[in-house]
Amino acid sequence: MEGIQVSTEVAGSRNHISIIKVGGYIDTTTSSELERALDSLLKQGRFFIVVDLGNVDYISSAGWGIFISEIKSIRENGGDLKLVRMVPDVYEIFELLEFHHILDVYDKVDEAVGKFETSEAAGQPVAKEITLPKSEPVKVESSRFEDLPQEDKGVVQEQTQQIEIADMGIADKIRHMVKENPEFGSFKIKRELNSARYGYTKMGWFSVRAELAKLKLNNRSRRYEYATSA
Repeated sequence: MEGIQVSTEVAGSRNHISIIKVGGYIDTTTSSELERALDSLLKQGRFFIVVDLGNVDYISSAGWGIFISEIKSIRENGGDLKLVRMVPDVYEIFELLEFHHILDVYDKVDEAVGKFETSEAAGQPVAKEITLPKSEPVKVESSRFEDLPQEDKGVVQEQTQQIEIADMGIADKIRHMVKENPEFGSFKIKRELNSARYGYTKMGWFSVRAELAKLKLNNRSRRYEYATSA
């Protein structure tokens, strides 16, 4: 995967809003750059933050985890973190994980900046209350997985599984797919890899065939044998 580019600038009538511009991929190898930029702003007491993701093609669980883990402390300090300009592929995963219940999203940087300023001017809360998807509002500081309603446990487990699958290596993704769908051929596997569930993994048809051969799953009988024995 490509690297990451991170830069920061200020905006707003009082230069009190920080904009983090990110480009490339946000995964386990690059997320530390974004985390450092965010931590630097928080240490400076800057809690009005806009993250411009217009040039980001992929975000793994490591990237989403940075936003989710920091949002509580940001809002406790009277601020908020808003995401802008997500490309369709990134937004699809964001919505699938139901993070739109937690984080605000805007099409343009100016819209997010304007929301900060109008909320302040009107004396309204800058941030919305954090709630778990499909449930009554729950205070984050006191919620634990075992205390959640059964319906919410299912949502959390589904989201966790989605992230785990998307973060697998190529070989593990193919094994997982073959285990569930041994009838899939190399073309179908190629197409499914480039889906939200598998983290939009792009591979050429010949590359998929080569990986299947390496895994000794390059014919249907072997795939069925693997699926029934795994």
